[in-house]
Amino acid sequence: MQRYYKKAAAFVLRSVAKHSPELAQAVVDAGALEPLVLCLEEFDPSVKEAAAWALGYVASHTATLAQAVVDAGAVPLLVLCVQEPEISLKRITASALNDIAKHSPELAQAVVDAGAVAYLAPMIAHDDSKLKRQVCSCLAQIAKHSVDLAEVVVEAEIFPRILTCLKDLDVNVRKNAATCVREIAKHTPELAKLIVNAGGAAALVDFIRDTKSNVRLPGIMALGYIAAFSEAMALAVIVAKAVPALKDALLNEPEDHLKAATVWTLGQIGRHTPDHANALAEGGVLQPICVLLNRMDSSDDLRLKCKRALKSVLNKCLNAPALAPLLRDGNAKVQKYVLAQYAAILPNDAAARKAFMASGLLQRVQEVKSTAPPKMAESIARINAAFPDEAVKFSDPAYARELLARLDVEA
Repeated sequence: MQRYYKKAAAFVLRSVAKHSPELAQAVVDAGALEPLVLCLEEFDPSVKEAAAWALGYVASHTATLAQAVVDAGAVPLLVLCVQEPEISLKRITASALNDIAKHSPELAQAVVDAGAVAYLAPMIAHDDSKLKRQVCSCLAQIAKHSVDLAEVVVEAEIFPRILTCLKDLDVNVRKNAATCVREIAKHTPELAKLIVNAGGAAALVDFIRDTKSNVRLPGIMALGYIAAFSEAMALAVIVAKAVPALKDALLNEPEDHLKAATVWTLGQIGRHTPDHANALAEGGVLQPICVLLNRMDSSDDLRLKCKRALKSVLNKCLNAPALAPLLRDGNAKVQKYVLAQYAAILPNDAAARKAFMASGLLQRVQEVKSTAPPKMAESIARINAAFPDEAVKFSDPAYARELLARLDVEA
């Protein structure tokens, strides 16, 4: 009979603690943590489950409350509970460990020191989707804090098993698995390379292609972190066909924060060398980024990321045809970078000069010239110097107007 009282009492404490930090603190102040921890040692799994759930709710609010749960001695007993055969107990215990680990490196270290990772990692391959959700989330919360903690998670041999979760039927398993990969990838080039070598780049691209809305976000950011580290990592992302998948997100996601993350990732991919920038240009993503930069209803964060991405990619781009729409339609800030690239390309490329003139871009340059600031004027001067004087003169709208006026007078 006593176990029913314990289970009911734990349920009441959970119901109080879940609402706010103040109510959770009231539970702590009432001295409830020690009895709840003792309930984790009960024989009845349902009592353990109720206690773990209550402790998780207390810990979820703040680092101070989570530390109180740790100080009460809950973590080693939660790790024992996660080894029990009951699936529901495993789920709730993994969730409670997640709620403790998420707050700080010190709390995550307490979970690691109790040996939790060694028992959680194999459950990535479990058949129960709800358990996999909690396990992937808990591992992500541990890995996010530091390189050392991320390495502990990796050393538990989660790769390549966690990549199979990116194709799970449960959308939350997929999202949490992608979040875990992202939290590992962000730390060091070595960890990013390990993910790529395990087939992570292609798996993340497939994940982005197969998901929508906020579910995609951790996958998009994971690719950005991987690509940021080196030319080789960015090339691996390009080879995995990330650019078309990211373009789809850029064009079809309605939320600005998703577009901003996508633009940031594209910037990390294209900023390394002309080859990387040309891959983005050929993928047709530069003009949509330019459109988002000029759009009046774009958020400040999206505009800032568009500006930075365009600057870093255009400074490397040597693809003259891809630059043409940006020179025609871009704002002055974008045109500044485009003109600088044309000033580098045209003097050494006869075919590019011919196409530049035939497409009316030389005339466009003369239109921009009248309002160009000094740095842009320097680029325009170098572009004009690559063409015969007569070609530049007849491309200048001001000269054309003057010539027409002179002909009218003579007539």
